[in-house]
Amino acid sequence: MQTPRELLTAAAIGAMAGQHKVHALNPNAVRTSKSLGDATGLTQIGVHLVTVLPGHDSTEYHRHVYEEEFIYVLSGRGTAVIDGQMHAVAAGDFMGFPRDGVAHGLSNTGTEPLVCLVGGQRLEQDVCDYPHQNKRLYINGTQEDLVDVMHIKP
Repeated sequence: MQTPRELLTAAAIGAMAGQHKVHALNPNAVRTSKSLGDATGLTQIGVHLVTVLPGHDSTEYHRHVYEEEFIYVLSGRGTAVIDGQMHAVAAGDFMGFPRDGVAHGLSNTGTEPLVCLVGGQRLEQDVCDYPHQNKRLYINGTQEDLVDVMHIKP
């Protein structure tokens, strides 16, 4: 019997090629990502197996205005920055970030790869703030416009 598209076995996930990604606003945010959601046909939520090597960040410190996201640490150790406060995280820890919530980021401060299950909504429109960069990203489908916060007029 053939395995259905909706089922990814551990062997299939292990055999998946990971995508090497570097965040456009943070050259230290280097990760390898396997999109489990894409592989199973999910279109409204993204689910990714993310690996961050020691000394690297998973992304740039940010917050979403409309999308929600989560991180579940599967293995390794790191430091989460949540609303400007640093917190040690390790296997079994969960972080959930509601829409219009606080800014957050994650770094691998351990000695082994930090492996996380990361998921979130895939809305057609979103706004993402990068407080350390003083930038705001407007997302409208495939169009993304990054602006300096100082140029935003109320």
